[in-house]
Amino acid sequence: MDLALLRTFITVHRAGSFTRAAALLGLSQPAVTSQIRTLERQLGRPLFVRQARGVRPTAVGDELAHKIAPHVDALLEITEAGFDEQWANRTLHLAGPPEFTALRALPALTPLVAQGLAVRVTHGTAEDLFEGLALGHHDLAITTSRPRGRLLAATPLCDEEHVLVAAPRWAARLGGAAVVRDKGVQVLEHLPVVEVHETLPFVTRYWSAVFDAKPLAAGTVIAPDLRAVLACVAAGAGIGVLPRYLCGDALDTGEVVALADPPVPPLRTYFLVVRAGTLAHPHLARAHEWLLRAAVSW
Repeated sequence: MDLALLRTFITVHRAGSFTRAAALLGLSQPAVTSQIRTLERQLGRPLFVRQARGVRPTAVGDELAHKIAPHVDALLEITEAGFDEQWANRTLHLAGPPEFTALRALPALTPLVAQGLAVRVTHGTAEDLFEGLALGHHDLAITTSRPRGRLLAATPLCDEEHVLVAAPRWAARLGGAAVVRDKGVQVLEHLPVVEVHETLPFVTRYWSAVFDAKPLAAGTVIAPDLRAVLACVAAGAGIGVLPRYLCGDALDTGEVVALADPPVPPLRTYFLVVRAGTLAHPHLARAHEWLLRAAVSW
């Protein structure tokens, strides 16, 4: 059985669409349709059922995919390695949150860049990144949520701890973390809030995890970049919730002060997301492995 037919079948099965699979394979949609029909004729069984949007695998299609996908991926990995031993002469299209990508991912990939790997970076929301991956615009995405479906595969990368911070003058006015611990969320309700979005995603998550409550105040300063939130908080614009990796140096130097010290701090998990099967590409596998290795010390 032709490996090209099986590769096309697996791609359609994961993508759920002839059109999307064609884009990922660099083929026309009629070519993908023809290959699937050829495979169905060889097997004597239908593999997909057309729907209003995309296709749905039959029971036979699901069974075949389950049996052959690991082997097809392994064969493609061997093929890719044979034709692409110079993995460094490739470009990695990386996508992720701007702050984490800038402060964690890109510095971690610098040794590979020094060896010749080129990197292009895109930012966006998790849904934007999932869509970009599915369409083949990105090779690797860093997200804070798991994708759905069979097309994308996610590997946990690291956890980030969230910290409630303020400028020293605000902390002094409150009386410090001990007052927040003793009196609870009530002492925070009148303070201005600095956030990345009107929905207060970081503050809301923190309030729910630590105080079992919802924030009552609206955002005073809304800036769609956590680095801007840190700068505003340090300047005294209000309180904010930030990842420790981002505000750790400011905490150490006293530019900002932690207003709470919960026994179990709120955490958020980052994932490395790729299209299923694409770790057969050596440059992508190398970057994926390198980031996972670096994340051990994060």
